[in-house]
Amino acid sequence: MKTATPAMARAINDRLALDLLLERGPLTAPQLRTLTGLSRPTVSDLIERLRDGGLIEVTGESGEDRRGPNARLYGIVANRAHVAGVDVRRSAIEVTIADITGRAVGSAVREIPGADGPQDLAGLMGGAVREAAAGRVLDTVVIGAPGLVDPRHGELVSENVPGWRPGLIASVRQSLGVPVILENEVNLAAVAELRTGAATGHEDFVLLWLDEGVGAAVVLGGRLRRGVSGGAGEIGLLEVNGTSFCDQTEAEAARGLGRAELAARIAKGAFALVAILDPGLVVLGGTTGRAGGDALAALVAERVGGLSPAPAEIRASTVVGNAVLQGAVLTALDLARDNAFG
Repeated sequence: MKTATPAMARAINDRLALDLLLERGPLTAPQLRTLTGLSRPTVSDLIERLRDGGLIEVTGESGEDRRGPNARLYGIVANRAHVAGVDVRRSAIEVTIADITGRAVGSAVREIPGADGPQDLAGLMGGAVREAAAGRVLDTVVIGAPGLVDPRHGELVSENVPGWRPGLIASVRQSLGVPVILENEVNLAAVAELRTGAATGHEDFVLLWLDEGVGAAVVLGGRLRRGVSGGAGEIGLLEVNGTSFCDQTEAEAARGLGRAELAARIAKGAFALVAILDPGLVVLGGTTGRAGGDALAALVAERVGGLSPAPAEIRASTVVGNAVLQGAVLTALDLARDNAFG
């Protein structure tokens, strides 16, 4: 086993402090000492090193309500890096720009013309990102799109967006001049669910996405599981009573069903996921899952409980806003922070 070198120890301590500042906001040197367990000289050197590197700055003072000198508050330099999250659907492109602290600082929406209209999807994406960025230099762009994304080359295999073509992501990457990563949109929604939603605190869960399309994202051991070809979670293809699970539960079909019938249909797909993966938690996401809320989740849980010997909690998504877009931003931030912080 290798012994940590002084340089490695400094890098570990720096990242620990930066992560604490991201999580808790501005902190004083004594607070950093308490939270990290590091000595006074080590924290002093760490602060000086991070300030010299342009990663943290003095944001104010603490202790105005007591006698004696005030302690400086240190915070992350928010403008150190910016990222873009992009949600590409069949009818529109939505973009959010965030600084390295995760604060949204820009946004844009572009409509996608119909199948018979002019198609320059790469141009539309690049234009939307540039509009939202408003001149800010981007570190990373993460795009979420419906369909199977091959993890070997990062391209969309099943193209469910009008105007999508082979090599489109490479064109967007060349146009923007920054790293651009494509991910399945349900996988990104699962990232948001894990970080800020109903799956917070759970290392194992499945997000069952019930929207215009139907699919699932699998998270085991706190990590997305995409499969060899990127097809893990394609539950919509499952045949149930002679019809695909997608056709039975997608948004258009769900609108004409009573809650009990809808729950019965959803439970068949949820049961398959529970029986094969035993995740312990299934989150119902997408428009239908969120709209059904706790009442629909409870009915699905009752049905699944009668079918499966493996216990599984069924919850409705609690992510506020666009889960795909939030997951894209969070994924881009992880990459940008690694680039900036080491």
